[in-house]
Amino acid sequence: MYKKILLCLDNSKESDYAMEAALRIGVACGSEVTGCHVYAARLHETRFVQMEAGLPEQYQSETMLKRQREIHESLIGKGLNIIADSYLDKFEAAARDKGVVFKRRNREGKNYFELVREAAEGGYDLVVMGGLGKGAVEYSLIGGVCERVSRAVKTNILVVKTDSFNAGVMIGIDGSPSAYAALMSALTLKKVFGGEVTAMAAFDPFFHQVAFRNIAGALSEEAAKVFRFKEQEKLHDEIIDKGLAKLYQSHLDTAYKVAKARGVEIKTELLAGKAFNEMLKACQTATTSFVAVGRFGLHVVPESDIGNTAENLLRMAQANIFISAGQLHVDERTGGPAASALKWTEGAMKRLGNIPEFARGMAKKAIEDYASGKGCAEVTEEIVGEARKSFGM
Repeated sequence: MYKKILLCLDNSKESDYAMEAALRIGVACGSEVTGCHVYAARLHETRFVQMEAGLPEQYQSETMLKRQREIHESLIGKGLNIIADSYLDKFEAAARDKGVVFKRRNREGKNYFELVREAAEGGYDLVVMGGLGKGAVEYSLIGGVCERVSRAVKTNILVVKTDSFNAGVMIGIDGSPSAYAALMSALTLKKVFGGEVTAMAAFDPFFHQVAFRNIAGALSEEAAKVFRFKEQEKLHDEIIDKGLAKLYQSHLDTAYKVAKARGVEIKTELLAGKAFNEMLKACQTATTSFVAVGRFGLHVVPESDIGNTAENLLRMAQANIFISAGQLHVDERTGGPAASALKWTEGAMKRLGNIPEFARGMAKKAIEDYASGKGCAEVTEEIVGEARKSFGM
């Protein structure tokens, strides 16, 4: 699956873990792995000039300052380049030992920015890097470079936090094309490292209960009538209590079919609560080497750079994190590629419009899945009614 891998190196222990992971993927997938280190010689030069005012008096003459700048520039420029080469020498030896095709890249500049540029310019389909760098301190959750790169790259990224690779993969499923693409990545991780794949889907029946209690305390009696509060609350309860669990279970069933169609048996688990929170708890109680998620979920907007679940898992999960940038549209009946989108009649669209906006996207997908399961070529008003009844809505 991954033909060109960018490996980010800084000689930290997490960087060494990332190197091992990237090379093992390279062996399994026949990938070309490029090791890259970024050093900031110009930044050091600027910083030296800024500190000149604090030098002892004997160094304050212009002649002496000019000489010190030249010495510093030479030492820093050559020294950082030598250090970068030594990191790449270490990578090259490991790549040769495993028989992986490799390239070496040194870049000068701001570290995260140059890594993002390299990822874009090099046409890589996977970036691998350590979750922390040499600047990690006691309370570090994620390295600044790692988080910025993770948010900015447009391709798949594997953030390596531990040297545990063989204990299995947890994959977050929410029915989005991003989640199913992440599932494909999880299957690749299983192929490379072994272990079981467990697909988890979490629906949140608690948020709207909290929200409605909050609203109830703020609305006047007259405002509650205008808002039709009781009707809205009942509708939300029906959708959440009866519909969401079935909907997310159907996503898990589809994930199972997708994996099965590719010769892999996976486990599935339905959870209640905020997705990232439930997956973090599951990571603590289960043996997991990798957590795979889509970069975005169902509620992505064009302005997003990363979804809430992916962002929180990136920062807090103690496992290695794979964030998938791809999208995979699947047929929920077979687990194979999705057919073209179903057409909706005018009457069906009108009925869909009666569903609250927050749930409309999920409802539309569930109704289309129901129609596809019955072999329908389009979604009619009658099909919408049948689907709602089947969901207990």
